Amino acid sequence: MTADNSIDPPQHPFGDWFRLMAANTHTAILVVRDTCFFANPAAERLMGLSASELSRVRILDTVHPDDRDALARRLEKRLTEGKTPSDHQLRIVRPSGEERWVEYTATDIEVEGQRAVMVTAFDFTERQRALEALHQEEERALVTLTSIDDGVIRTDADGRVDFLNPVAEELTGWTGAEAEGRLLSEVYRPVDETTGELLAEEVEMCLRGEEPPHNLLKRLVRSDGAVFTIQDCASPIRSRSGEIQGAVLVFKDLSRERGLEREIRVMATRDRLTGLLNREEFERRLGLALEDARERGGEHVLCYLDLDEFKLVNDVCGHPVGDEMLRQVADILRRSVRARDALARLGGDEFGILLQDCERRRARTQIHEVRQALRQFRFPWGDHRFETGASIGMVPVTAEFETLGELLAAADGACYIAKERGRAQVHEYRPGDAAFAERYGEMQWVQLIHRALEEDCLTLYSQPIELLTGTGELLSEVFLRMVGSNGEIIAPGEFIQAAERYRLVSSIDRWVVRTALETLARAQSSGTTGPLVERTYTINISGQSLGEEGFLEDVVAALRTSGVPPQRVCFELTETSAIGNLGHARLFFSVLRDLGCRFILDDFGSGLSSFAYLKNLPVDFLKIDGEFVSNIVVDPVQRAIVESIHRVGSALNIRTIGEGVEDTPTLTLLQEIGVDYAQGYLLGKPAPMEPEEPGER
Repeated sequence: MTADNSIDPPQHPFGDWFRLMAANTHTAILVVRDTCFFANPAAERLMGLSASELSRVRILDTVHPDDRDALARRLEKRLTEGKTPSDHQLRIVRPSGEERWVEYTATDIEVEGQRAVMVTAFDFTERQRALEALHQEEERALVTLTSIDDGVIRTDADGRVDFLNPVAEELTGWTGAEAEGRLLSEVYRPVDETTGELLAEEVEMCLRGEEPPHNLLKRLVRSDGAVFTIQDCASPIRSRSGEIQGAVLVFKDLSRERGLEREIRVMATRDRLTGLLNREEFERRLGLALEDARERGGEHVLCYLDLDEFKLVNDVCGHPVGDEMLRQVADILRRSVRARDALARLGGDEFGILLQDCERRRARTQIHEVRQALRQFRFPWGDHRFETGASIGMVPVTAEFETLGELLAAADGACYIAKERGRAQVHEYRPGDAAFAERYGEMQWVQLIHRALEEDCLTLYSQPIELLTGTGELLSEVFLRMVGSNGEIIAPGEFIQAAERYRLVSSIDRWVVRTALETLARAQSSGTTGPLVERTYTINISGQSLGEEGFLEDVVAALRTSGVPPQRVCFELTETSAIGNLGHARLFFSVLRDLGCRFILDDFGSGLSSFAYLKNLPVDFLKIDGEFVSNIVVDPVQRAIVESIHRVGSALNIRTIGEGVEDTPTLTLLQEIGVDYAQGYLLGKPAPMEPEEPGER
């Protein structure tokens, strides 16, 4: 029977029967085939449709699509096979789109030969939603416990395991199935990390209502004997009424973290490239050895090694190849020292060895073996085969040294002396060592130079260079002085040798160029008169600076920044430094001459090839070496040398300067020879190079 031909229940044989049945149930629908034939008010409320609306839809259309096929099959069996009543759960969808869960009972009926199905339904949507929410919460909790990095074990009120997450399974060696129902003390057995004694069980304390200790470090022995360092805590599980229903134990594996801590501590003391001790750890151990020597009289020896010719490997093959060579050298050193000795890479190609509890004779033998091992080392790379060795400085660690710095300086100085004596040499420091005393004095100057540069304890002086013949510009030479800690003025002869040896000259030259130009610029902008605005100033440049990367660029930048006309600046180089760095000198001359600067070749005549090179150096002035000038009155040979230098200079249109003039006869003779300029104490001593205040002249 279809919806369009629905029958009025009161006039249908089913009518009386349905009214009787529907009166005794909450929700009832009479279905004939797949059409709703009759619905009581409770069914209308459940479906969200009136009885007349229900009669116009197929009953299957009110069911959730996912449940529709199963219901269709059940109805068909009821109508065709006369199956007995049964219960079933499904979802219906109201016209508003709301889903409701119902549990229904289908009963087959037959009246006057006609068959139908009466459906009674119970709405359990709220209960289902509560169950789903609970299930989702349990699922989330389970996923969380399964995913976290800590081990989790749950017990019931009797202390028997009912859950282990995967981490707990891994750390205890028990699967969840194996552990379920067992007492926790069988599955989880922590012991004291120090004593190894079995510890009180926190879970048992929780179940008794006691407060257990938290976050104690323990060792957990797994079922297969593996040991982990752990930290755990336990909490009771309570019902709403507060009754303890079980406990949860959470424990964290700290083995990896503690291993990493140890690794970090080791890494902090190691050189990354070679794996040897680094400088900081080596100095710490050396400090302990120095303490031991003072307090107990212990015998230790410090050795400082500097590889010979290592720079060649970096220059030819590159730094990665140099790094590989350093690693191989480190392996040789490891095999050459005792296990108790401290071996370190101190930086670059420098290594340190602390021979502990080793008297001097044994130390000499040991270091001889180290030196021989390095001399026999061959480092092949591609088509190259490099040899190396080490210059070694040895210093007994004794109470003579008041500080660690003094001890290290002695080792460094001894190593430098060994290097000066040739390849693969050893120099042993002894009290009163003359070579070391000279070296140590230079080290002291190095510290003073660094201080002077950092604290601006340098100052400039200048000395006039006077015109002797004809016309020309006035010149003054810039000189450097250091200001001592007590305000004393220190001439460069005291410290320049140390600066050259430790390659600090270029830093000094940069300071001189920058400061001289700033001084000239201040005088120029002040509107005063005097030498600083009337003379051309000559600034000395060392041979080391000529070859220093970036030095030329810094000079050009200083000139442009100062605003001083380049024509008022003359750079002075010694003959030996210019010839010894000829390529760099030519570039230096070329760039600065294009800007307008000029050049003096100082100490001319001291070299053996002076005249041969002179044609290739575009200089403006020749400064004749004072060794020749000082004796021209009494020595005809030196007078002849001065005359020849002046004649060559004149032929090349280069003006000449005689330096070291200290008396009138010498000055007069220079004028007779025709030398253009003279410089010396007779004409003026060096004086502070400071701008004159207005009104001073």
